[in-house]
Amino acid sequence: MKKIILLIFCLVSFNANAVEKKTTFNKEIFNKAQLDGKTVVINSWNKYCLTCAKQVQILNKAEKEFKDIIFLSYEQKNKDIAEFLKIEYWTTIVIYKNNEEIYRSIGKTKETDIFLAIQSRI
Repeated sequence: MKKIILLIFCLVSFNANAVEKKTTFNKEIFNKAQLDGKTVVINSWNKYCLTCAKQVQILNKAEKEFKDIIFLSYEQKNKDIAEFLKIEYWTTIVIYKNNEEIYRSIGKTKETDIFLAIQSRI
């Protein structure tokens, strides 16, 4: 009985940490933003990745601060998007400008580093 209760607790705890985010990336938006000379920040995440959840929160905060930047995201299970962007790992943040990748972060990245990367690419 204890094992069953422990298992249920673990499953509920695991789901409580799941990222509440939707895929907003699409090629048309990305290509149009690039043609317009906009800076685009792309975030790759996984629903059950705790590091991804933290970075989604940071990027949501950045999106409110940097109004002229396009923020797009996708769940890593979307392999066609990952292949198009050449992103292999969860918790990847890539910044593009003028059809060129100008910044890439893989793994846990501090909020200050993310904000500095975005500010320096405006």
